[in-house]
Amino acid sequence: MRLRLLKTAALAAVLALTVVLVPDAAPAPTRFSLVKIERAEAVDVDPDIVWILAVGADARQGENPLRTRGDALQLVGMNTATGAATSIGIPRDSWVSIPGVGSNRINAALYFGGPDLLGQAVGNLIGIQPDYVMVTTFWGLRDMVNDIGGITVENPRYFSDPYLWPQGFQAGKLRLNGHGSTAFGRIRKSLPGGDFDRSANQQRVLRGIQQKVADRASEPGFVEGGVMSVLQHLETDLGPTELFKLGQAVAQVDPTKITGCVLGGSIGNVGGASVVLPNTAEARRYGDDARKDAVISRC
Repeated sequence: MRLRLLKTAALAAVLALTVVLVPDAAPAPTRFSLVKIERAEAVDVDPDIVWILAVGADARQGENPLRTRGDALQLVGMNTATGAATSIGIPRDSWVSIPGVGSNRINAALYFGGPDLLGQAVGNLIGIQPDYVMVTTFWGLRDMVNDIGGITVENPRYFSDPYLWPQGFQAGKLRLNGHGSTAFGRIRKSLPGGDFDRSANQQRVLRGIQQKVADRASEPGFVEGGVMSVLQHLETDLGPTELFKLGQAVAQVDPTKITGCVLGGSIGNVGGASVVLPNTAEARRYGDDARKDAVISRC
């Protein structure tokens, strides 16, 4: 597989890209990395479906996000013909076989082989190979949510964390800024379903971002400002045509046609470490269900 690297300030803005402007010459920090994976062999893939593996890396300041461990894993599919979209949440501690490495937690694939290897590991589990792997850091997500003016999520239950969010998240509709969105998607220990519930919360954050971009897309200057922000943080050899196609993929998503499931499993122990033993039959069912139309009929 060959990789082409796209670094951008905000995934939502990249996917809304419809014009090309001349960026400021001043250097700007990279918040996101979007890697295109070109398949070495022919596969049966509908050209109307775009699959992006969204990864929240646990990199700290100064670390390379592309060679750390993934803290959040969401395989997102978008159907440009129907406007449907779906996300398959994968618990980060899922114990799987990583090509060339052996059995390990699936999030370790990013550390061992970067986005390419992580994409392979997820593709082997779900049965869908992502077209792109998007990696962000905690502060990258924070800044992106702040850039678009915050998001709204539906929270099914109260939860808190003494370090990340001591005031707690109330049940119901919540408006979150960048810091709140990051905490909402990171907290695990106080949730009854642990990593499974956290993955569901990460999907709620993704839906909130998509909805906010859709709501503001018609505002004068919103897209143009997003484009300029992108170009100031951009390093890519992708052409305008491909960027435009990515923009179409998200621009055509209908918020009423978004589905999402979290891969189930059981808690196990390997070498004294707690891991998730994923339900591989369920993983393949989700992949088979969503492959042709980016829709999951049932979780």
